[in-house]
Amino acid sequence: MEFTLLSAFLLGLLGGVHCVGMCGGIVTALTFSTDPAQTSSRRVGIQLLYNLGRISSYTLFGLIAGALSQFSATLLVNVHQLQIVLQVIAALFMLAMGFYLAGWWQGLLQLERVGQLIWRRIEPRARHLLPIRSHKSALLVGMVWGWLPCGLVYSVAFYAMSSGSAVHGALLMFCFGLGTLPTLLASGLLANSLLGWLRHPAVRTGAGMIVIGFSFLLIYRLFTY
Repeated sequence: MEFTLLSAFLLGLLGGVHCVGMCGGIVTALTFSTDPAQTSSRRVGIQLLYNLGRISSYTLFGLIAGALSQFSATLLVNVHQLQIVLQVIAALFMLAMGFYLAGWWQGLLQLERVGQLIWRRIEPRARHLLPIRSHKSALLVGMVWGWLPCGLVYSVAFYAMSSGSAVHGALLMFCFGLGTLPTLLASGLLANSLLGWLRHPAVRTGAGMIVIGFSFLLIYRLFTY
């Protein structure tokens, strides 16, 4: 498969700039919603559980996407062509994400607004869990957070769908989630000091250009191998 588990991890790592921009407010809100009486080590543990819940939702998303393509494989004659189409769509999503990260085009926000239709139904379920007072509530809030509309998540989900396997789809999204972990965990612990640096135009432009290059590389590999 062209889009490997390492590629998914690296995309999550490079997309950290977008993750902070998209989820930074949520991370900050969750940080300040934690019971102030808790110790520093307990707060770190809760931040890990937030992110574990978020990555669990990504993994479930990948499992569902991969299962859909696995089921479709039993119905379609030319499954390979469908997989190529889905991978091209995912690469185009990635290209759009690169332009968004660099601040050159904001069209991807329209897709994320579509995802808001689902998000508005899911997000209220987490409100009664705040403020966070237990590990269980932190994990559950993180799982809800994982369904926040995100073009970067959607692009990897298309690759998960093109995998033709529920297991591989889940692994792709899991590795992607692990890639986003360092930035979002750090933003939860360091808050505004990290957010200011990651929002610097030079950092965003550099990350965007790398993601754009990555999308071209994936398209090139699709049509030359």
